[in-house]
Order: sequence, then C-alpha cells, then structure tokens
Amino acid sequence: MRTVFRTLDLCKRFGRSLPVFDSLNLQVLEGSVFGLIGPNGAGKSTTIKILMNILQPSSGQAEVLAVDSRWLGPDEFTQIGYVSENQEMPEWMTVEYLLRYLKPFYPTWDDERAAELVRQFDLPRDRKLRHLSRGMWMKAALTCSLAYRPRLLVLDEPFSGLDPLIREDLIEGVLESAGETTILISSHDLAEIESFVSHVGYLDRGRLQFSEEMTSLSARFREVEVTVAPPARLPAQSQWPDHWLRPEAATALVRFVETRFDPERTVTEIRHVFDEVRHIAVNPMPLRAIFVTLARNASKAA
Repeated sequence: MRTVFRTLDLCKRFGRSLPVFDSLNLQVLEGSVFGLIGPNGAGKSTTIKILMNILQPSSGQAEVLAVDSRWLGPDEFTQIGYVSENQEMPEWMTVEYLLRYLKPFYPTWDDERAAELVRQFDLPRDRKLRHLSRGMWMKAALTCSLAYRPRLLVLDEPFSGLDPLIREDLIEGVLESAGETTILISSHDLAEIESFVSHVGYLDRGRLQFSEEMTSLSARFREVEVTVAPPARLPAQSQWPDHWLRPEAATALVRFVETRFDPERTVTEIRHVFDEVRHIAVNPMPLRAIFVTLARNASKAA
C-alpha cells in the first residue's frame, strides 16, 4: 500500500514557547480511515494545518501525496478534500451557485455524485449559505469536498456542536466514500468515530503515544475486575505491572485497566500479584473509555 501522508521528525513551536509537538512521526496508508485523537492542546489541529500548508513546520517534514506539504500546488489540492469545524465559505452564494462555481476547479468533479449528496443531505439548492443552520453548513462543506472524489479527505472536528442526527448524516456521507478515499479525521466525538475508523493515533503533550489498527487497540485494552479475599489492598508499586493503569480497591474488589491484554498471560500475572483470587472479570472498553484512561494517567504522571 502507498503512503498518502506522513510526517518525519516534525516539530512546531510558536515563538519562544514550548513546542506544540516535537519529533512527530506519523504515517497513514492509502485506503485507511485514520482517527487522530488526544486532549485539547495535544497538537491535532496544528498537525492537520501543517499537512494542508496552512501552517509551516518549525523543523522536520510533512509529505502529502508524496509532495512536501510546503509545496502543495493545484495538482495536489484537486485531490484533497478539507472540512473543518470553522469552515469558511462565501456566505452570499446559494448552495447551487457554490457547486457550479467550484466545478471548473476540479477535473474529477462528478455531477451525479454532487446531486446525490444534495439529495441525501436534503440541502436547499436555492438558499444562501448565510441562511443555513450550522448542520446544513457542514453538510454543504462536505458535499463540496466529496463531489470530486478526492484521494484524501481531511476532517478537522467536523461534528463539533452538531446534534446526533446531523452527525449520523455526515458519517453516512463520509462512509460512502471510504475505500476510494483515504480519510483523516480529528474529533472529540469518540463514540461517533469508533464506529468507522480503521486506525487510531493518540497524541498527548506533543508526542505520538501510539498509532495502530482499531482492532488491535480494542483487543489489548480491557477493564479488569479481580475479586479477592477481603479486605482488598493494592500491592506495592514495585509489584504492580506498569501496563496496569488506574488501580482501584474497595472491600473485596480490585479494578484496573490492562493495556496489553492477553488471556493467558494476564490471568497468570493476576494470580502472581494477588494472594487469593476468587474471580476475574474482563470487560472490553470503548474508545472513549480508553481515551479517558490514557488522558488521566498522563495527567497523574505529569
């Protein structure tokens, strides 16, 4: 598979402040639906803006469609769709006028696809953009980006402030382009993106903590509950595996998050750490719970 975009030892700082991120190395393969997640201020939007040549890197390099992002030109931008939560569009245009205005700029513009999206999103063709609700505004922006079937679609917090029905409509539109289009999405709506991302990258305090397939991430994170002889006590820190996070103890129950879950090895470790184990319960974790665990653990360690 070809690499659609990547960063090489990328660094960005503003003035003399600490870098937003340092030595960021990220790679996304063609056909992926890549979710970039992390706490506020982790550098997600800054990374995207560097990839789109909206911001310049302080050092390192970013490549998009095999071109240095600082030299992206018309040929590349006709293959890239970009939608952000603060999307700007000419408010005086109607939806119909905007679509006709954009068509000549994109050699791969597909009238049938554009008309299909207008129908699917129930967009009012004759209404000026300034009179659209926020949800309709975002639908219009996504329609414009999908109508020319881009190789890469970049979505920066596209669901922010939208009601669940609008989010579902937008996701449906995005998914119909998955496969022919590589998708990069940054979002805090983790329950929404979990349903369709194929890969996840987690940024925290300027560092990429991991980048892996969603199936792999889901498989290795588990919430574990161990019933022991009361009173339940947490063992000494030296005995506690560093891949067990957020330990809690109450009465006869110890709870923690296992980040390297393996059925046989995890049970063996539990029985080694605790003297009298009466029951072990292992539960899968949604992406939001994984995020909260990592964010709180990082905050505690800071």
